[in-house]
Amino acid sequence: MSVNHPLARIVVKAGALLVGVLVFTVLLAAIPAHRAPAAPLTLLQEAANPAHQPEQDMSGMNMDERANEKAAVRDMTPTPGHSDAHSLHMTMTAMRPPSPEDLNRANQIVERLKVGIEKYKDYHVALNDGFKIFLPNAPQPEYHFTSYRNGFLEAFTFDPARPTSLLYQKTDTGYQLVGAMYTMPKRATQDQLNARVPLSVAMWHLHTNLCMPPRDQLGAADWTKFGLKGSIVTQDACDAAGGRFRPSIFGWMVHVYPYRASLDTIFAMHHME
Repeated sequence: MSVNHPLARIVVKAGALLVGVLVFTVLLAAIPAHRAPAAPLTLLQEAANPAHQPEQDMSGMNMDERANEKAAVRDMTPTPGHSDAHSLHMTMTAMRPPSPEDLNRANQIVERLKVGIEKYKDYHVALNDGFKIFLPNAPQPEYHFTSYRNGFLEAFTFDPARPTSLLYQKTDTGYQLVGAMYTMPKRATQDQLNARVPLSVAMWHLHTNLCMPPRDQLGAADWTKFGLKGSIVTQDACDAAGGRFRPSIFGWMVHVYPYRASLDTIFAMHHME
């Protein structure tokens, strides 16, 4: 049948549309901290705030993206008395033996990052460039301004001057830039992480072992057992408690604080005064 035939043209167009949808779905699945549309959004919302549904996002951001970031920010915030539980829900990459090449590469990353984020010392510029601040009214040691465009690109390519998130501390007059965060999809191997930021210098982290309570018991749930800081960390224990287990959530992350004095404090989990 000739492609000039009306029926043939319809078939060709339908095939092209189907391929486009499939490609778009694959790309969405590759975005760090982004879940496929079929994933249950309620689990992500509960992880972010078990007592309430997420507020309406007037920026037009996807609700699962916002819930992911909320939970990640809260989980990465040090809480007195929760250090053990925090570590149970955090998988860290293993440190590798140092080498001159790694040190040189790490220093190059820091210098390129400084250049790339210099303009964001004015946090208004970051907002104008599409970075979104999360939980601005919640007290935090540092605030994440995230670019989902950058996060999308980070799934495929690495530019040290283009971090997924900017890290700020709140001041009396606004926000002070203190660092940045790179991301990779959770399926990334340690060799792939090492190819971006050397594992002899930095420890990437992944949020893991989440057990959420049954949906009909959220109001009475024991949050010392459930959630991102709960004591339940295995599938068996979660099943026994009637919960819903996820072995890993979000993507790999690494913080960089380029204005610190030495590499061991530059590539740290949290900003240190």
